[in-house]
Amino acid sequence: MQNKEILLEVSHVNKEFPVKKQRLRAVSDVSFTLSRGELLGIVGESGCGKSTLAKMIVGSLPVSSGAMTLNGVDYTALKGKEKRLFRRNIQMVFQDPLSSFSPRMKIGTYLAEPRRNYDHIPKEQALDEAEELLEQVGLPRDFVMRYPHELSGGQLQRVAVARAIAIHPELLLCDEATGALDVSIQNQIAKLLVDLVEERNIGCIFIGHDLALVRSVSQRIAIMYMGKIVELVESEHLEAMCRHPYTIALIHSIFDVYCKQDEEVQLLQGEPPSPLKVQEGCPFAPRCGRCTQKCREAVPELRELEEGHLAACFHLE
Repeated sequence: MQNKEILLEVSHVNKEFPVKKQRLRAVSDVSFTLSRGELLGIVGESGCGKSTLAKMIVGSLPVSSGAMTLNGVDYTALKGKEKRLFRRNIQMVFQDPLSSFSPRMKIGTYLAEPRRNYDHIPKEQALDEAEELLEQVGLPRDFVMRYPHELSGGQLQRVAVARAIAIHPELLLCDEATGALDVSIQNQIAKLLVDLVEERNIGCIFIGHDLALVRSVSQRIAIMYMGKIVELVESEHLEAMCRHPYTIALIHSIFDVYCKQDEEVQLLQGEPPSPLKVQEGCPFAPRCGRCTQKCREAVPELRELEEGHLAACFHLE
């Protein structure tokens, strides 16, 4: 990965929300890079800050502090027309595709809209391109005349992906893009995303709960817990190289269809602490079997263990 061109750089990004007289820290000091042609997976339990981070990267939420650069441009500082024009470079695919469709708008109009808005091309040309986009995502060209309710969930998600790539973005974000789909359809959408990243040489961030699925499509995986990245590791070496106790707990949550029926399931005990409380020490300490007094008093920094492998823990032996 070191020889590839850096597309996205996220540097010490934080996000806080006011809650009455308190502050909720949803994302805390997150830093990572994404190369062109790379698919980065982000995994973590509900409430860990994955979607908040995605919304900041795509520009729908402002950052509280930190910087994000795409192709060397710090777009968090852009305003007005510059910001609107820059947004074409980053597109997002959401978990529920139906919620992003107008029930009165045909699929062809939905796909043609981005090109007409940004590039002001004629309607006929935009509809021709819409048909080509449908073919690229494995759907018939005549779907341009259909309405959203006439398509299945998997077909709608393919249309959502087609719309996201219509204006040739540099970066694609998929926030639980396969979470609401059947397992067989999940694999089809995941394969489609992998092919698009490779063919178009773009960057992609794939957010999900299913560690096995995310590992199968990504080159690297970032594990998030309580707003922080606690480990970043290459996907193919995940099981062999993971060192953080939370990552290990996630791996134990993956069930093999050929597993022994009488084998004991290792469960992660306890609940994450409240993000409204100011935490002293490691946020994973209350649930960690390795916890010591040092863990309760200081926050471990994300440090490099080997090339391309980072983890935040005091006890990585």
